[in-house]
Amino acid sequence: MGKARGRRSVVALVAVLAVAAAAAVVHRVLAPAEVSTVARAAYPPAATPPVGVVGRLPVAPLVVDGRLRVYASARQVYADQPASGRHRVTPFWSYRRWPARLDGVLADGTTVVSRWSDGRLVALDARTGRVAWRADGPAPGPVPAPRRTYAGTVWDPVGLHVAGGSGARTVLVAAGPSGIGGYALGDGRRLWQADLRHGCRTDVGTTAGGDLVGVDGCAGPATVEFRDAATGAVRTRWRPPDTSGALVVTLVGCRSGHSGCRGLRTGGPGDGTGRGWLVGPGEPVAAPALDGADTELDGEWVVGTSGGVTGRSARGGAQRWRRADLGAARILAVEPGRVHLLTEGRDLVTIDPATGAERSRFVLNVGQDGLGWVPGRAYAASGYLAVERLRERAGPGDDDQGYFLTAEPVLLAAT
Repeated sequence: MGKARGRRSVVALVAVLAVAAAAAVVHRVLAPAEVSTVARAAYPPAATPPVGVVGRLPVAPLVVDGRLRVYASARQVYADQPASGRHRVTPFWSYRRWPARLDGVLADGTTVVSRWSDGRLVALDARTGRVAWRADGPAPGPVPAPRRTYAGTVWDPVGLHVAGGSGARTVLVAAGPSGIGGYALGDGRRLWQADLRHGCRTDVGTTAGGDLVGVDGCAGPATVEFRDAATGAVRTRWRPPDTSGALVVTLVGCRSGHSGCRGLRTGGPGDGTGRGWLVGPGEPVAAPALDGADTELDGEWVVGTSGGVTGRSARGGAQRWRRADLGAARILAVEPGRVHLLTEGRDLVTIDPATGAERSRFVLNVGQDGLGWVPGRAYAASGYLAVERLRERAGPGDDDQGYFLTAEPVLLAAT
């Protein structure tokens, strides 16, 4: 009987230990966690690749400092190098959180800011991948599930913008349905916060003059609100004349993403044209040269593609140059000093917006992929252009296999 009792005690002890071990494993697996894998190699020099297609990638790159490419996945932000690499390679550094999901990524200089589904803001030093600071921000609103390239996450993050100068003077703005916060980009200090009525206000970006632009419909007809990004104080509210009903605002002429913009376009839901305006210290100034969705702004110049590719003065509207040799071209992306156009023959033509002079021109193709595709999202920075290639008959309801041209749908080119 003593031996039986001893065996039962041993069995009970083993069971207790097994349960404890299982609990420990469950805790390690399910408990909130972050994993930071920092760079082991030196920060790479800026690359100067030859003009042309660099390569193809399975996911959308965010070019940082002309040296790295930063990518997103469901719960991870990571980088590879060099920026001119033909393929995606082993990460230079990586940062992962769990169970939160990655909501958006933004880069300014050598700072990479990630925003997560729980509102957490995490800034990484792009040179090392080390965490520079963490802060609690407003919870983001719901966004459509990203496609496998995560282009929307890195090229068009919702409610994440920068404003102001450089370094410590730059302000990061994080906005959600119920609140907005301003943070010093250098160290993550919260500069201000504002609570909002849920669902009646939408932030669209920042201006070159340091304002946060939003559409506010909380107390009446939708109004464009300009808020000082450094203090959170509302500078002015403005509604375009002869406007009725809902209001849609799109920023143009931006330094990157929806940040540092010099103009905006207003219209109604489903409006394919819109009216163009320049933004500055006072109320927006009408800029008819920006009317229409086929125009883009770079500094003081408007490039349009209706009836040939033209360059006009943003303020006076006078035509300064015209290119009749490009046919029915489409503007893919704009960066300071460069407008990237795609011709019907799939030539990527990069021009100077001030003169129309051609900076580069080549066929946007690689390998045996062919030219039977249509452009999806596109992005440009540091002289690079990246574009998603979609199947010619792809629709928004198609799954990723039916939507994208290949398993590596993103073309990266140096212009």
